[in-house]
Amino acid sequence: MTTGLTIAAQVADHHRASAGQLPAEVAAAFAAEQADLAAADAPAGAARPGDRLPDANLLDVTGHPTTLSVATGSRPAVIVFYRGGWCPYCNIALRTYQAQLVPALTERGIPLVAISPQTPDGSLSTQQTKELTFTVLSDPGNQIAGQLGILTAPSDGTRTAQLQLGLDLTEVNADRTTALPIPAVIIADAAGVIRWIDVHPDYTTRTEPDQILQAITQTIG
Repeated sequence: MTTGLTIAAQVADHHRASAGQLPAEVAAAFAAEQADLAAADAPAGAARPGDRLPDANLLDVTGHPTTLSVATGSRPAVIVFYRGGWCPYCNIALRTYQAQLVPALTERGIPLVAISPQTPDGSLSTQQTKELTFTVLSDPGNQIAGQLGILTAPSDGTRTAQLQLGLDLTEVNADRTTALPIPAVIIADAAGVIRWIDVHPDYTTRTEPDQILQAITQTIG
């Protein structure tokens, strides 16, 4: 259950609540990666406003083929790229978007679409357990994230730490790899042109709902 708190405040609460709960070597591996990511800039080749939003063959939560253009219905849309339902920071962001962003988007007739590389079963679980009313899609192989230039993968140390916790991305991702999208939010117009993009190399941070709404007002009205 989410409140009116910002994503950043909820992440801070999560960090306080989980402090000391992980094995020391696991916590150290995550801390090292997060420190490196916090100092990183967005990828040099990442998409920019004015670029066309790529499309691809995706899967809905039932495993049926679809595309991003079908999901947006040729309307202005907000597209969220997240790592998967296993990621606590993704869950905080998605729940917050449901509570604080979706009502305002619905009033404007703007769909929200969330995309991850996880299997359709994982997408369905994410949608159901987080009580999400917006569209959640699976992008096997990170086709769209790759074309947008926002593709990454865990460091070796993080991969080892994930496995120690029982998380094997090759069993979670639909293409059986460890590739992940860098968390990002895109606003696209009805023609499929990117009007605004916010990329977060540090996956513990996310775009706040008020930032998205302000960007919508400034870019597509």
